[in-house]
Amino acid sequence: MSRVTFPLVINGFTISADYEQEDMETIFLPLLRKLSEFQKEKKRRLLVFLAAPPAVGKSTLASVLAHLSRADEQLCEIQDIGLDGFHYPQRYLDSHTMLKDGIRIPLRDVKGCPETFDIKKLTEALRIIRDQDITWPVYDRNLHDVVEDQIQISKDILLLEGNWLLLQEEGWKELKQFCDYSIFIQAEEDMLKQRLIERKIQGGLSRSEAIAFYERSDGRNVSRVLQHSMQADLTLRLSQDMRFCKEEIK
Repeated sequence: MSRVTFPLVINGFTISADYEQEDMETIFLPLLRKLSEFQKEKKRRLLVFLAAPPAVGKSTLASVLAHLSRADEQLCEIQDIGLDGFHYPQRYLDSHTMLKDGIRIPLRDVKGCPETFDIKKLTEALRIIRDQDITWPVYDRNLHDVVEDQIQISKDILLLEGNWLLLQEEGWKELKQFCDYSIFIQAEEDMLKQRLIERKIQGGLSRSEAIAFYERSDGRNVSRVLQHSMQADLTLRLSQDMRFCKEEIK
């Protein structure tokens, strides 16, 4: 089977992403056509959620979908944005704690879990984003901190990606009222574990350190997303060979 490669800039880093041509033709492009038709029916800005556990490539997929939408003039252009800009600032994470397994720990030690996001700020942004061209914050992976007002919201379809967008928990589950269409990427937990451990090793940790970090942080986030996310309109199942199959309810 043939694969298509896309040069992308994700979180400030240049990468190459490749997908099967068949997945593009049977899943990605039909999805983009569906969203374009939906936007024309609604005659207003659409907000699409793309939720997934860590290490499935959700940021990459969101960027590819936006790229494909720009390449076809018959499609409504998609603007992809991320949840990570709504982390609390690092100074907040350094100075606040949470109770975990009966022990009070600094929020900085569990950065990335739902408790480290400013859910009130996110809720207010989603409340007005359909009707206003607001600015959007980003998470700078070089600074390891939030940077405000980095993206100007301007397109008629917004694709918001993040781990916790469909989380069935207080504060998060209320976000779905702002969502016009939702996508969830499902994957086997063992596959994600290996990918996350290898990612940490490539970042400089030893294998034992990477495994310990997974058990302390990444693994808990993976389980929480997979076990406590609400049903999406479209579920994409990611296989070991990085192929997708879809289950659609809307």
